[in-house]
Amino acid sequence: MTDSETVAQPDQQFTVLIVGGGAAGIGVAARLRRERPSLSIAIIEPATTHAYQPGWTLVGAGAMTLKQTLRQEGGLIPSGVTWLRAAASSFQPENNIVTLEDGRRIGYRRLVVCPGLQLDWNKIEGLADTLGKNGVCSNYSATSVDYTWTCIQTLNGGTALFTQPPMPIKCAGAPQKIAYLASDFWRKEGTLNRTNVDFLLAGDALFGVGYYLPSLQFAVDYYGINLRFKHNLVAVDGPARTAVFEVIGPDGATSRVTRQFDMLHVTPPQSAPDFVKASPLAGPGGWVEVDPATLRHVRYDTVFSLGDVAGTSNAKTAAAVRAQTPIVVANLLASLDGRPVTGTYDGYGACPLTVGYGKVVLAEFLYGGKPAPSFPYDQREPSSFAWFMKTRVFPRVYWNMLLTGRDINVPHHPNWAKQ
Repeated sequence: MTDSETVAQPDQQFTVLIVGGGAAGIGVAARLRRERPSLSIAIIEPATTHAYQPGWTLVGAGAMTLKQTLRQEGGLIPSGVTWLRAAASSFQPENNIVTLEDGRRIGYRRLVVCPGLQLDWNKIEGLADTLGKNGVCSNYSATSVDYTWTCIQTLNGGTALFTQPPMPIKCAGAPQKIAYLASDFWRKEGTLNRTNVDFLLAGDALFGVGYYLPSLQFAVDYYGINLRFKHNLVAVDGPARTAVFEVIGPDGATSRVTRQFDMLHVTPPQSAPDFVKASPLAGPGGWVEVDPATLRHVRYDTVFSLGDVAGTSNAKTAAAVRAQTPIVVANLLASLDGRPVTGTYDGYGACPLTVGYGKVVLAEFLYGGKPAPSFPYDQREPSSFAWFMKTRVFPRVYWNMLLTGRDINVPHHPNWAKQ
């Protein structure tokens, strides 16, 4: 055996190797274990705490505790699945190898890439130094989400800024959800009339699916929120309570505007993890380049991807993961068996938009923004039923069904949407 052949041998070998132990990774592993217990499966995941991130909007609004959203990662790894508690460093798909940061080389027959995305806090100058103090908060961080609720409760008038960076981001509705909940809280406290609330977003549309826009615009107008389109946060000075935005004017020219604030809720820029961007698996934008229907890599037949890191045009939500998981499992097993890969993902995603305490617009949609409601009522209308689903049902579905492989496909019915 030559030296090169010796180096090429993996330190460990599995039939299915999963990069990422979030909702997608554990969901796929659990479903595979149920459908084919004989498979050798490993999950690469360095974190020891698992978070139900859809709950963080509610934590920031005082409607849920952070503790309710966190569980020990080790307790969620399915029985019979090997947990490689380490970070992935690089991919060698031509050799069916993933290299870990500690140098170990892990071999596979099939690879599932789902490490989520990364939050690029450092792309906003000064943010890392002031997050969690000086009135600067974010529901996108476990370390600062409780501070969001502190800021909301203690603001007694003044200026509150809520930001949204360029797309794509996880849960595209989350930046505006907290603006509505905060405004509703201040309305009930009697301080909204002396509070200037601005929602500043880098894009030029409040929501990407026009079908649901009228309900959201109604909420904006009801609370008196000022929409500032084409405003991208680039710098924060916490002690001075100032935020700098790059603004694209009507003529296309870019200028910088400095705003004073008493409270600033930041949604950080987001992108594919650096080790994915630098890999052969990356496509446009650095996301894993997969077929949008089969979720199989377009160049490497042994590789599948789902969740936030997949280069698909659907909304990056937990609901999308629920819809993608059975497709990936079915297609992965078919490919192992030498059968045709026929499972197709239709782009389903959902965003329960909390427009007030006890009121949710339950937005569901497919590729191309086609409405796909699951319930026979007009889901554009804010409802207490959807609030019950958001606060009570969806967390249980996540912990007790998706992460245990017991999840079922819930049919959605585009014909229920009023055209």
